[in-house]
Amino acid sequence: FIDNDDYFEGPGTKVLETESSPEDNDERSMFFVRGVIETVRKLRWDPTVIHCTGWITALAPLYIRHLYQDDPGLSRSLVVYSLRPESFEGKLDARFAEKLKMAGFTDECLQSLGGGDFDWMTLNKLGIDHSDAIVVTAPDIPAGLVEYARQSGKPVLEYPGPDGEEATTAAYHDFYQSILSQKENDSKSSD
Repeated sequence: FIDNDDYFEGPGTKVLETESSPEDNDERSMFFVRGVIETVRKLRWDPTVIHCTGWITALAPLYIRHLYQDDPGLSRSLVVYSLRPESFEGKLDARFAEKLKMAGFTDECLQSLGGGDFDWMTLNKLGIDHSDAIVVTAPDIPAGLVEYARQSGKPVLEYPGPDGEEATTAAYHDFYQSILSQKENDSKSSD
């Protein structure tokens, strides 16, 4: 239900826009994330957990934690970011950090972007940096990215393996219970 003729082609297209015009991926992600968050706000949803899946959502934790930090419905939400193997070729626009600053982000928020090459790996690191927990969804996630998630000090659900849907569902359930319990304990200790 998020649409824009400039970023998302109509039905009948055989190639994803992220592949057919990757030079717009930075703005496409910014538009998509902002649109989804604004929809959640307009519908007055009060999510307990916001689970962001894949690089197209990597900016959502950043937006939620910084631009929407005072929103009562979003500020209490746990943000989980899933590392997915789907990527894009090349780099984002060299002005990506500048565009984010124009949207209201500070240099401090954008530290993990580093000094220049904005690629798939950098975008995922940004998602990790601003989320509360991370899920590794496949065995072929680059080892450096998985290690970055582990070193973040945040809860990480390692890839549960190919043991079938039941085992995966149980692993996710236990992970969610764990991070929700931790959030509850943190809330009690801060009162």
